[in-house]
Amino acid sequence: MIAPGRAKRPGAARTALDPPTPEELESCPFCAGHEEMTPPQTLVLPEQGEWRVRVVPNLYPALERQEVVVHSRRHVRSLAELEGDEPQLAAEAWQRRAAAAPGYVHALVNEGREAGASLPHSHSQLVWLPEPPPPRARPRLEQFFAGDGLVAGCPWASRLPYETVIAPADPDSAGIQSELLPSAVSLLAKIVRRLHTVEGPVPLNAWLEHDEHDWRLVLLPRLTILAGLELGAGIFVNTLPPDEAASRLGG
Repeated sequence: MIAPGRAKRPGAARTALDPPTPEELESCPFCAGHEEMTPPQTLVLPEQGEWRVRVVPNLYPALERQEVVVHSRRHVRSLAELEGDEPQLAAEAWQRRAAAAPGYVHALVNEGREAGASLPHSHSQLVWLPEPPPPRARPRLEQFFAGDGLVAGCPWASRLPYETVIAPADPDSAGIQSELLPSAVSLLAKIVRRLHTVEGPVPLNAWLEHDEHDWRLVLLPRLTILAGLELGAGIFVNTLPPDEAASRLGG
């Protein structure tokens, strides 16, 4: 349901984010120099020299096996702040850890308290699920990017403003092991960077969906709060038409 007028309702405005405090920097377990604050690492990239991406077990797993991929040794809060090949290294970490243990691996990113993040330092999580989620059809997209074997756009039935899907241009059964995944994660970081330019830093969720036929990265910014209509009836009220969202992100 597209309802632009809902964006003007009382309480819809977001508060600005404060910069990191000295306490946040001192207590962050994911920053370089604080390695003793996490469980022993399961992977670092590159494997020689100074690490840039680091993987450790999750201290508070929701399921039996769950790991955290730290995206940078620097204290950055968002995918938008990753530099150089950090997004590609994060994707490589997903692939290598998924190959290290059997099962369906659900890769996800939570940014911001409102999106479920418990720590501000940019990271993703790998969760080994007992079985794959039900397959979902590839959505029809209002495309704003096509190239390098990938397409990106906003679904015509977007649930929330700026919902974005990144997928291979042609169905790809390789799933999390696809050779296109590092480029897709890099594109995701660029899109989040563009989103920050348009809207400022916003909480968001992103995750990888894959089955035996295809895969996609889904970005769901949390510019609106999910309430009883969405959670109880499954009716998502989107205040921004997907064609306008695609135009802003592609600009």
